[in-house]
Amino acid sequence: MSKKISRRRMLQMLGVTAGAAALPVSSFANDENGNPILLPENSYPALDKPVTAIVCGAGNRGNVYGNFALSYPDKLDIVGVAEPIAIRNERYTKKHAIREENRFVTWEDVFKKPKFADAVIISTPDNLHYGPCMKALEMGYDVLLEKPISPSEKECRNILALAKKTGRIVAVCHVLRYAPYFVKLRELMQSGAIGEVVSMQHMEPIEHIHMSHSYVRGNWHNSKQTTPIILAKSCHDLDIMRWMIGKPCKSISAFGDLKWFTKKNAPDGSTERCTDGCRVEGECPYSALEIYYRKRQRNYVFDLPEDKDKQAEYVLQQLKTTNYGRCVYRMDNDQPDHYITNILFDDQVTASFSMEAFTSYEGRRTRVMGSHGDIVGDMTAFTITNFKSGKKEEWKETTDGHGGGDWRLVENWVQAVAQRNPALLTSTIDQSIESHIMGFMAEESRKQKKVMDIKM
Repeated sequence: MSKKISRRRMLQMLGVTAGAAALPVSSFANDENGNPILLPENSYPALDKPVTAIVCGAGNRGNVYGNFALSYPDKLDIVGVAEPIAIRNERYTKKHAIREENRFVTWEDVFKKPKFADAVIISTPDNLHYGPCMKALEMGYDVLLEKPISPSEKECRNILALAKKTGRIVAVCHVLRYAPYFVKLRELMQSGAIGEVVSMQHMEPIEHIHMSHSYVRGNWHNSKQTTPIILAKSCHDLDIMRWMIGKPCKSISAFGDLKWFTKKNAPDGSTERCTDGCRVEGECPYSALEIYYRKRQRNYVFDLPEDKDKQAEYVLQQLKTTNYGRCVYRMDNDQPDHYITNILFDDQVTASFSMEAFTSYEGRRTRVMGSHGDIVGDMTAFTITNFKSGKKEEWKETTDGHGGGDWRLVENWVQAVAQRNPALLTSTIDQSIESHIMGFMAEESRKQKKVMDIKM
């Protein structure tokens, strides 16, 4: 395993070079789909004692952030969990050796007990962020809050107001701000390396299976019950654009709709479920049997039994009883499967953002146009071109699903809490609120078909 890299050495490596930076991993550094999470630089001074935290929501993101404690027990100690799904609660409790008296079913149960930790990690469903966050702040906890802050603009502003009133630290999980790729991209844009930034194009290719999994069949398939996709999936992107450009947003317009995943596009011979004898299942790119049963992809959503011999049968049963086995053309989904947003920033800087479901690949794509050069990148590498000399330089980075940002965020949040210094964070509630307002206004623009002004 590679040695952990010091912050100074990392900054040296982030220079634009033709080489690739190989970053270390850990046996615990995996997301729920088994994909690796790159480790942070680990360059801060040792803490006198670890920050203690309670996790509300032991699903995918709760495990991603919580697993940091397993690799860095001297920095973070998970001492409580709230999770209504019994098997998740049990597994999380066992993994973190949580005392029985600190194990809860709902987030409300946590706050019936006097304060017993330094902080709360909130990774509940989107529409359940507001309640635990407000209660945590009222009781004196610091907070790590999964994005989006809330599906409601009013609730977002309420959380901001209470965080300021209480003086507690609230970090929003805009993990892309911590990815070395975007950190270096921002540095170049802000330093004048391509002259004045004039325009930016940014795309998030969701990837067709990811779209069908999360936003057609999955937890976010209905915007009214959860969060509009521009916030649920792409508040990361609005935030990273605002952060890299470094100027306030003035106005925004958006277009998009649900075009393909509708009943009118259901093929002849298709059935309500892929397990119901669908005649076109074998040729359908969204076949639940192919994705979840034959290829065994994204099976973390099923909380598989420990006995591997029973897992295949269990998955098949889940496809017969849950939304994950339903035909993608016959769901009660309403999330747009393509979404275009045009943004005017201060100082006449323009930007466009495209969220696309129908791609064979994932990984953000970015183009930045400046007065003296441009940058073209794909989240693992970018090329910067100088207009005068014609010289091209390439920067490369070993990466993961969030560009190495997940645990860098947790590292900085732990240090901010331990040192009582929110300046260590780049994604505090204060700094994250504007991109959420951009998302709310984009959705209003899409629905009302008009340009919306941004008012903070």
